[in-house]
Amino acid sequence: MTNTPTLFRPMTLRGLTLRNRIVISPMCQYTAHEGHLEDWHIVHLGRFATGGAGVVFTEATAVQKSGRITHGCAGLWDDSQIPGHARIAQFVRRNGAVPAVQLGHAGRKSGMQRPWFGNGPLNDDDFARGDMPWTPVGPSAIPVAEGWPVPHELSVSEIADLIEDYAAAARRALAAGYQIAEVHGAHGYLIHSFLSPLSNKRDDAYGGDLAGRMRLALEVTEAVRAVWPDDLPLFFRTSAVDGDPEGWTLDDTVVLARELKARGVDVMDCSSSGIAGAATAGGKQKRQPGFQVPYATRVRQDAEMAAMAVGLITHPEQAEAIVAEGRADLVAIGREALVDPSWPLHAATVLGHDVEFRTWPEQYGWWLAGRQRTSDFYQPADRD
Repeated sequence: MTNTPTLFRPMTLRGLTLRNRIVISPMCQYTAHEGHLEDWHIVHLGRFATGGAGVVFTEATAVQKSGRITHGCAGLWDDSQIPGHARIAQFVRRNGAVPAVQLGHAGRKSGMQRPWFGNGPLNDDDFARGDMPWTPVGPSAIPVAEGWPVPHELSVSEIADLIEDYAAAARRALAAGYQIAEVHGAHGYLIHSFLSPLSNKRDDAYGGDLAGRMRLALEVTEAVRAVWPDDLPLFFRTSAVDGDPEGWTLDDTVVLARELKARGVDVMDCSSSGIAGAATAGGKQKRQPGFQVPYATRVRQDAEMAAMAVGLITHPEQAEAIVAEGRADLVAIGREALVDPSWPLHAATVLGHDVEFRTWPEQYGWWLAGRQRTSDFYQPADRD
């Protein structure tokens, strides 16, 4: 074990052991039909499991029909959606990875265009395609940006219904076979919009000071944790900063992390920004390799809880350094996994953990090992 790269050392969270520290981030595909997952999703997600990841997240999954980001987004607001998720969870688990689901509500950003149609509010072209609008919701009647629809301000009773819908979706996720659930509290979606003073101007118990603005995030987490088994971990994704001096700050994130830990959250998934504009809009931050890693490090140190780093982590040596140096416990790979679904297996080769294809699926490994033994000219691809 001492010679094993930290990236490939198993990690135990509650009663669950991950085979390595590599997580595939939730990446929306905008290809679901009425919230139901399609064949595209099982191929898309299945190849990450066969590619060696420790955890594979299904994309952001709406807890209400009106909570979808787009008409093409996944859902778990109805029992009929469970079988599609179950196919994915079962395949991922059979291939050695942990199936995980991210539960969320798009809030002010719900009912927008698929990215390839513009990534903005729906327009006449979308209506002609059959993508009709619905009224988004938020903490206050403040639109995402100029030209976006004004959201309906949620009442206290509507918030209570929403919290129950999170719990119901978590029950369905468990029935589908997921082993990790994550509450999506980032990127300008509903929970983040309650957290940020830029979008939450309420003067009731769900607004005002930091405690009020955190209330929805904490109550949703309590509701999900109450139905999620004690031996299975719960994650929370945060936008650690808004990227605006008047917005949500890293100090706020540390306070939130401590409160979440007290309510049974095991891992803080540290992203950033997105309170206005595209989901991962960088605000005033400079996007560079590992630019969000310091957020995970701060949470890990000051809240004393496990943290996951995400954002422009692309090279095996970079990922290894992050976990080996204690800057994060897990690293999440997103778009780089779209370029190379077998990124974890290639990382194992680069880091000297597996140069004989032992960790590859046996259906592939014996072919590749044979080629390596019989081909004098064969060399693994240069990953630099």
